[in-house]
Amino acid sequence: MKTTVFASALALALVPAVVNAAPADTPVPTQAAVSAAPNPSDVLFDQPQMKNTQPGSTLRYTYVRRSGITRGPYGPPLDDEIKLKIEPGKTAENRDIQVQMFSGANRAPAGPFDDMPGNPILPLFLENHLKGLAALLEANPRYIKNAIRKGLRDKATITPTKIDFKGRQIDGWKIVTSPFVGDPLTERMRGFDKITYTFVTSPEVPGEIVSIEAQAKKPDGGELLEETLNYDQNAG
Repeated sequence: MKTTVFASALALALVPAVVNAAPADTPVPTQAAVSAAPNPSDVLFDQPQMKNTQPGSTLRYTYVRRSGITRGPYGPPLDDEIKLKIEPGKTAENRDIQVQMFSGANRAPAGPFDDMPGNPILPLFLENHLKGLAALLEANPRYIKNAIRKGLRDKATITPTKIDFKGRQIDGWKIVTSPFVGDPLTERMRGFDKITYTFVTSPEVPGEIVSIEAQAKKPDGGELLEETLNYDQNAG
């Protein structure tokens, strides 16, 4: 199976995460819901997310990046898409996946992924994000990767959520982490110590990954970075 180094390292290194109290702006779930909540790392990395995708289909994800930093790796805003072409894998739950990572001049090499149980859109998004953030902060990519890994393990919250999907509401999970809060190198983070990652998943959506967001704001409320990926419900 062909994967990226970051994708494999991140998925293999995660251990069951702690379910903490929800952020102030998130509705507090009932005790029963909290007790039934799975581990964030299991939801994101250990589920056979591709089992509900049809061979021969294509999953499309819209990608948007906005940054208040015009120089460096982010540059002008980017609106593009990522496509996953799904083919049968070696088992009933796994899939072979061809990737089109962005288009035109933005096109980046990615995949293919052979006999995958999980959705590669998650490590693809994280690796692309890690590359830009490490370049901006002139930081060691491994340090940032380890901080995100630790954030998903020790600082993640997971709460049940409702998702509007093709004219109806379905159940899903919302996972939130701010991995750099309290980081010993906060003064070198240029405001990115407050960056928050939000993942929304549902087993009723093909590939299970509904959306991913990485967001950091300036002290005045302006955007340092908003990077989002959303499953395209309208794509055929």
